Amino acid sequence: MPKVITLLGTRPEIIRLSRVIEVLDETCDHLLAHTGQNYDDRLSGMFFRELGVREPDVFMGVRGTGFADQIGQMLAHAEKLFSAEKPDTVLILGDTNTGIAAFVAKRMGIRVCHMEAGNRCYDDRVPEEVNRRVIDHSSSVLMPYTYRSAENLVREGIGRERIFVTGNPIKEVLDFYGPQIDAADPFTAFDVLPDEYFLVTAHRAETTDDPARLASLVESLNSAVEQYGMPALASLHPRTADKMQQFGVAEGAVRFVPPMGLFDFVRLEKEAFCVLSDSGTVQEECCIFGVPTVTMRDVTERPETIECGSNILAGVEAERILPAIDVAVRSAGTWTPPAEYLARNVSDIVSRIVLGIA
Repeated sequence: MPKVITLLGTRPEIIRLSRVIEVLDETCDHLLAHTGQNYDDRLSGMFFRELGVREPDVFMGVRGTGFADQIGQMLAHAEKLFSAEKPDTVLILGDTNTGIAAFVAKRMGIRVCHMEAGNRCYDDRVPEEVNRRVIDHSSSVLMPYTYRSAENLVREGIGRERIFVTGNPIKEVLDFYGPQIDAADPFTAFDVLPDEYFLVTAHRAETTDDPARLASLVESLNSAVEQYGMPALASLHPRTADKMQQFGVAEGAVRFVPPMGLFDFVRLEKEAFCVLSDSGTVQEECCIFGVPTVTMRDVTERPETIECGSNILAGVEAERILPAIDVAVRSAGTWTPPAEYLARNVSDIVSRIVLGIA
């Protein structure tokens, strides 16, 4: 029976891999390893419990005071784990520092399968963009969500025989947990009414690490609250909270709340007047749900959301964000999501590829 190690370490990885983990548990000698990249319980443990994902077999305990320290620990812990367990395949998802373990597996001659391969924004100011290229070019088998992402890989010299388009796993996850999402009632707790609030997330280094950009973003959110006369409910990532305190950025009228579980967040997302975010997952979910979205970035790895009409890139300045909100809400729900966003059996497809029976 083939031995597979699945590595994860962040909230999006837990969510997107939740269905894949269950299938691999049933079909191979499967070891689940948590790197520790997001070690705050609100970004990790909460999601294992809520989604019913089993506890990892291994906690690598990676910490680090900066990206170099964290990546250094990641490489060292990964080498130790792979040497001890001798897997046939390592499965990695996405573009986080956890995925850099692909480099170690590559050097050790271990087959690496990479979900979410081929995403590109072509802006090296985005830390994840560097990670994407390292992970993709260290991988044996590449599993992009879309045919656009597959072509990105081909243009970089990766052979088509190593590329398998799987579709996006998020639709399958949302459908599986749909009853729990629809039963959630975050409106009472947060004192908001459906379709009468903005939902906000902001966590990316390209925004939070720049004092001027972070201040401009919060100022823009306050301008939206004032102009539309409705609250902005912002799920506050620990990284963003730390940077706001460090840079002395005041909240103003924006209601910053602790990170939420998946069910509460997605229910709020589905019922929002408009979602303002820098998250890739949020762009995909809102595209599927028909919810107007303004992405508070200058670039995106998901240009298909722009092309289908579900998403607008608006940066962080109020003079761009406010008109973008107006355009977004006028066209709510008028688009058709890309076909790859509507795939319903991605866990089965991925498992077949990982086990070499595609």
